[in-house]
Amino acid sequence: MSRPPSLTLPPCARAYRLDTERGEFAVHDARPEGAVTPVGTALVVPGFTGSKEDFIALLAPLTAAGFRVVAVDGRGQHESPGPRTEAAYAQKELALDVLAQARALGGGEEAPLHLLGHSLGGLITRAAVLLDPAPFRSLTALSSGPGAIDGSQQSRVLTLIDALGRWDMETVWQAMRALDPPEAADSATPPEVGEFLHRRWLNTAPEQLVATGRQMIEEPDRVAELAQLPTAKHVVSGAVDYAWPVPSMDAMAERLSARRTVIEGAEHSPNAECPQATASALAEFWRDNG
Repeated sequence: MSRPPSLTLPPCARAYRLDTERGEFAVHDARPEGAVTPVGTALVVPGFTGSKEDFIALLAPLTAAGFRVVAVDGRGQHESPGPRTEAAYAQKELALDVLAQARALGGGEEAPLHLLGHSLGGLITRAAVLLDPAPFRSLTALSSGPGAIDGSQQSRVLTLIDALGRWDMETVWQAMRALDPPEAADSATPPEVGEFLHRRWLNTAPEQLVATGRQMIEEPDRVAELAQLPTAKHVVSGAVDYAWPVPSMDAMAERLSARRTVIEGAEHSPNAECPQATASALAEFWRDNG
């Protein structure tokens, strides 16, 4: 789970609901200030237990570099409504949502659209590009690997899935806090961020967590499929990662002939932990593939 360092949107950004052919999605939409025409648009998709707020720290530096950035809550995540059935969160359904969001933003040859997915979002965005690469100039996998998550993390997710089948969301949250895993706020987290993490957890559909948790455990290696596409590719991670070992992401980048960036000092959420360095790497890649 990413913990945003701040919940304050910069002046360049606004929150609203993006209307698409597959429903409305809560977004943060940040644009270069003044009359500056963006050099490109980035659609960014959060990970497991995440939301659009995970990217707040990237918005100002990326818009300063000339990009429009649209961070989205997926269906059933935080402020985007979602059905109370697990089938609604099948990976193909989530990928089709991403393609609908891209169409709503006007992606295509005349308006470069870059796609980024963090963690679980990397698996969803990969599925979207494999369904239809046409809207996207590039794909960035941020802290997201070639297939299923590491075995130790699979055990944690299975435990969470089991708990969600037995208890309500508040009870599961309190159990996580008692164990002090990454999903719960710690003493170093500002109170308002801790309150937000709790609220976001309660706002997220448990069916979404169960279905996407299983996807992270069962995801096949689809790197060879993705490598066949001409879409420019970028693999970004921290120097340490608990979900996918860093060497596995190194190897994935090589297999994809992708640009590889390691953000020193960051772990699973470079977007929140080292936003300036992460934004610089993203902006450089997007400019080179605009």
